[in-house]
Order: sequence, then C-alpha cells, then structure tokens
Amino acid sequence: MATIEKIHILKFRNLSDQYFNPIATTNLVVGKNGQGKTNFIESLYYLGHGRSFKTKNLKDIIPFDDRQIQITAIVDEQKISLSKSREKSRVLVDGKKIPSNSFLSQLLPIQIISPDRGFVVGGTPKLKRSYLDWGVYHGNDKTLKTYASYKKTLKNINIILSNGEKIHLDEWLTQLASLSVDITQDRITYIEKLSSIFNENKSKSFVNLLDSSSSFIFELQNGWSKETDPLNKQNITSFLLNNKRTLERNKYLNYGPHRASVDFSLNGQSENYLSRGEQKKMSIVFWALQVLALVKKGKKPIVLIDDISSELDNIKIKSILDFLTDLEVQIFMTDIGNKKLPLREKASAIYNIENGVITGL
Repeated sequence: MATIEKIHILKFRNLSDQYFNPIATTNLVVGKNGQGKTNFIESLYYLGHGRSFKTKNLKDIIPFDDRQIQITAIVDEQKISLSKSREKSRVLVDGKKIPSNSFLSQLLPIQIISPDRGFVVGGTPKLKRSYLDWGVYHGNDKTLKTYASYKKTLKNINIILSNGEKIHLDEWLTQLASLSVDITQDRITYIEKLSSIFNENKSKSFVNLLDSSSSFIFELQNGWSKETDPLNKQNITSFLLNNKRTLERNKYLNYGPHRASVDFSLNGQSENYLSRGEQKKMSIVFWALQVLALVKKGKKPIVLIDDISSELDNIKIKSILDFLTDLEVQIFMTDIGNKKLPLREKASAIYNIENGVITGL
C-alpha cells in the first residue's frame, strides 16, 4: 500500500517551501483559479513518475529565477527526495540513488484524472496508450524490460530506415515482431481483466455513474494492419519483410504496438458520438476500474483528482469518493470550493491554497 505520510514541496512552479502531513484517506485542496491547485497535483504526479503530465519542458516547472525543482516525501516510512535541474536530475530513496524512474513508479504508484491531462475516452491514441500501459506495467513485473527492449529496437529500425541503410534491418524487424507479440498479449490480457471486473461490479460500484444495464465496451486496437495477426510472430515478421520497400520510402515504422489505441463504446455508440459529459463519465469509469484492478492485486495506488466538481454533480462525486474510500486508497484532490462536496467528514482533511501557499482549514 502506498501512502504519503509527509511531503515537502520546496520548489515547484509557484509552490515554495510547502510542508504538511496529509491523512491516509481523502485530502482536499481548495482554492480559486490560478492559485496553484493543479501545480500541487502536478508535483505529486512528478514525484511518482519523474515527469510532468502537462509539459515536457523543465523550464515550465522550475520556479522563476531558480535553477531546479525539489520535492521530498516520506512514503511508507521511506524517504524519497527528488531534485531536477537543466543540467542533472537526482532521485534518492533513503539516501540511495535509484536506477530508474520505473523503480520510483513501483514505490509510488500514482493514478490521475485531470482536465489538463485529458480524458481517455475520446482522447488521443497516445493518451490511451499511457493509461493502458500504466495498468499493464503495474500488473506485470516483466513488462518494463519488454517495453524497454521494444523501444530500443524501434529506435534502431527507424535510424536504419531514415539513413537508407539496409544492414541488419531484417534482424531488427524479426526481433520487433517477437517483442510486439509479448506487448500485445499483455495488453489484451489486461483489457480482458478490466472488462471482467467491470461486469462483476457495474451493478454496485458504478451505480451513479453508469446504469447497471449499460454496455460499456473497450477494445484494443493493436497497431497492426487488419490482415496481420498481432499474436503470431511469423505472420508479423512476414508482413514487415514483405513491406520493406514501403517502410524505406516512409523512413519510419508506422505499424506496431507504438501505434496502438483503445476504442470505447457505450450502448453500441462509438466514443466519437458521445457527448463530452458522457466521454468524461466513461473516462472516470475506466480510470476507477484501473484503480480497482490494482487493489485486487494487493497494490494500493495514490489517487489524484484535479478540479473534481468540473462537469460533475454531487451525486456522481459522492459515488466516486465512496468507491475510492471503500478501497482505502489515499486521495489527493482539488476543487474551486464554490460548493460543499459530499466528503466523509471523519475520513477527510481540507486545505486551502492561495498564491501557492497551502494552509489547513
């Protein structure tokens, strides 16, 4: 179980020297627009992922006239210290440097839903892969190594194609075919698991988000052409070798798991025809399923929700919070504070934020 016991945000956007002890259940940060609510959520996400969900540019995150970001937290009695500048980055766990961000993600699994990140239903293929692979990664210990090998293989293939060289191309394509099968199988297994959990729980857990008779379907689009069997190494290899001229002309590989996506539908209606409100509700259902799936594996992630009352009424908010509270996961969420939220009083703490300063209410 992941629980942040203490956190010190020394330098992150407009947050400076903010220190507090969150409770193990629900932590709500309230403030007007532009005061730093999303920055706070982003800092927690950064602590767990080693990157932002809003920008790739470090300069956007480093406070004005400063050189680095710094965040420290006690998580399950372990001290995590993160500092990052334009020149270098350092993450320490109990004073020891960690080998990679993946180690950090295992120690501090964080799931987020935020308007700034976008919502998975109706979202871009890249966003869909991000949500999907978060669940696959935390559900399968071998996934990280497979993904790293695939990324390296794909990079080498694209370098060969862009340079117009053909040496070793066949070998790299064959290796990619094998890795692709492993990734696709893991993704299919995970999607099937989520579907099973949904069908087992839709009559109770999501009663106020989705009618119990509703059909919510999510299917993997594997990134290969329709005539290619994504689970057959030989078939994929033949497809790639037979299309080498096209690949050389394009100068990059435009098929494979890195082009995968997820298609969603509600009661037979494609996600593209759903209203924004329906897309958002279905995104929350999918996100909640991912949290539930991880809890069922004995891992409890930390949940981040930014701007919770945006486009959601109190009935739906209560359904989400009751669901998460019953799972006994730690929650950090923000809201503009223009209406009272249906919190469980004994299991929640409220903070105020103004000009980047967080205070308890």
